[in-house]
Amino acid sequence: MPFHHDDAIIRIKNLRLRTYIGIKEEEVNNKQDIVINAVIHYPAENARNSNNIDDALNYRTITKSIIQYVENERFALLEKLTQDVLNITCQHPWVTYAEVEIDKLHALRYADSVSMTLSCRKE
Repeated sequence: MPFHHDDAIIRIKNLRLRTYIGIKEEEVNNKQDIVINAVIHYPAENARNSNNIDDALNYRTITKSIIQYVENERFALLEKLTQDVLNITCQHPWVTYAEVEIDKLHALRYADSVSMTLSCRKE
């Protein structure tokens, strides 16, 4: 398994945003719906027995950073968008593992979405 057995696991589920993603003319000119799912592992020894926010990894701060970045950038490739969001989720020094999946809705005629998943592991 890609995590320590005592890590806390934060899951950000179905974060729905709009951004410029793609290379076709209509994609460059119009924002599209994407859905972001992220998994973040960190050792939560301090937070388990505390009520102090400073002892926990603040998922609200991470999510705000993702929203601000994604909504104000343009992306040709789903891979680049996914990697950039992964970089945001991994940047806190406490994070031991993170995984990001991004769905580009209605990317294919007969499919709900196409998604890309990338992960990072820190020792």
